[in-house]
Amino acid sequence: MAKLNINGRRYNVDVEPDTPLLWAIREHVGLTGTKYGCGVVQCGACSVHLNGNVVRSCSIPVSAIKDGDKITTIEGLSRDSSHPVQKAWAAIDVPQCGYCQSGQIMAAAALLAKKPKPTDKDIDEAMTNICRCGTYHRIRAAVHMAAGNTKAKVAGTDAAPSDKTTV
Repeated sequence: MAKLNINGRRYNVDVEPDTPLLWAIREHVGLTGTKYGCGVVQCGACSVHLNGNVVRSCSIPVSAIKDGDKITTIEGLSRDSSHPVQKAWAAIDVPQCGYCQSGQIMAAAALLAKKPKPTDKDIDEAMTNICRCGTYHRIRAAVHMAAGNTKAKVAGTDAAPSDKTTV
């Protein structure tokens, strides 16, 4: 029995100790915003926060979760999509297919919690999740927007945060 604190709520999950956290979250707790992408810690679709740090949940067995550890999924980032990263994602229209976006948003939120005003280099180093649709320029612009950088621009488009955009 795994005891998990997910999004501020305690769950007793009846799974084997080697069950990946991803499957406990999706299949046993029923929070399906965290996605399965590759299962080998490469793509980042399964990204969640563990004690404020972004981790790939496909690689963490539930037995590695300690009592007191706090797990935050995309559903727990905000109940109404009001987190600055979520607002910027919508304003910039980041997703194309959208499959990787919950992991991208979780990675961006963790970055901004540690570096509130990241540079392009900071973003490139922290945002290692794979986007098969190639929306990396929009992802970078949305991170800048969420950080309050009104000079963020999306390469090749006229999409940019305006002075009227609220995040």
